[in-house]
Amino acid sequence: MNLDALFSQPQALPTIPKVVQELIQSFNDEDVSVGDITRRLSADQVLSARLLRLANSAYYHVSRTVATVGDAVTMLGFINVRTLVIGAGLTGGFKGLAGMDLKQFWRHSLHTAVAARHLSKELGLNAELAFTVGLMHAIGQLVMHAGMPQAMLQLDRTINAMDPRRMELERQTFGYSYIDVGAELARRWKFPEEFSNGIAHSGQPLQQTPVNPVAAVVHIAAWRSRAEENHLNAEEIEVGWPANVGAEIGLSGSALLQDLPAWAELSAGLEELIA
Repeated sequence: MNLDALFSQPQALPTIPKVVQELIQSFNDEDVSVGDITRRLSADQVLSARLLRLANSAYYHVSRTVATVGDAVTMLGFINVRTLVIGAGLTGGFKGLAGMDLKQFWRHSLHTAVAARHLSKELGLNAELAFTVGLMHAIGQLVMHAGMPQAMLQLDRTINAMDPRRMELERQTFGYSYIDVGAELARRWKFPEEFSNGIAHSGQPLQQTPVNPVAAVVHIAAWRSRAEENHLNAEEIEVGWPANVGAEIGLSGSALLQDLPAWAELSAGLEELIA
């Protein structure tokens, strides 16, 4: 099944609320009405409730209770609120895929996102962009499992989803990988080009010249998250660290070994995104 055929499968694409689509489109709208989007988001009881739980979490250390969507926008800023709502919309878009451990998938995605945000801040990059790309970087796996479940189940018997060789085997088998599918999904959803490019090059960032720094950060964050999922010890992590990618963006191995905060600290309060 080629890429166009995959996206023509109605079950392949996640269902996301209209307000999430509007928030995605707001990236390209310089005249976006924050007040209008706030009102529409307030009308979605499920999303607004999740947003308020996230806004009141330990992650944001707010000085008072965030009681309304308007409070969230005022106290966290529209950019943070947009990131949280898009994340909540994405994680709720797929349910019960055969052969997929969705709990592990979203845990890996969240860990990639929070590590990418942390490293981006250290490097002076766009942290919210890195967070969203990190959260979305592997979403193509869900699209592929939803659109061609039998083919993916057969591949799952050969290689684990957390195996670093997975991307290359998918390309050999189908002609594209979950990275390619995720980048195409971002294009079809009309995310800004920097998002689709960040996903597209996160698998092999050194193949692009010049190197996309957000793609490189997400690549490293995803590697570190996979190492955690695969229960690698400190020595194995040190040996496997992608030093060539790190060197391109001025990131040393110590940032991933000694200096990276614990996962519980990085993602504290954001677990609601994947609940």
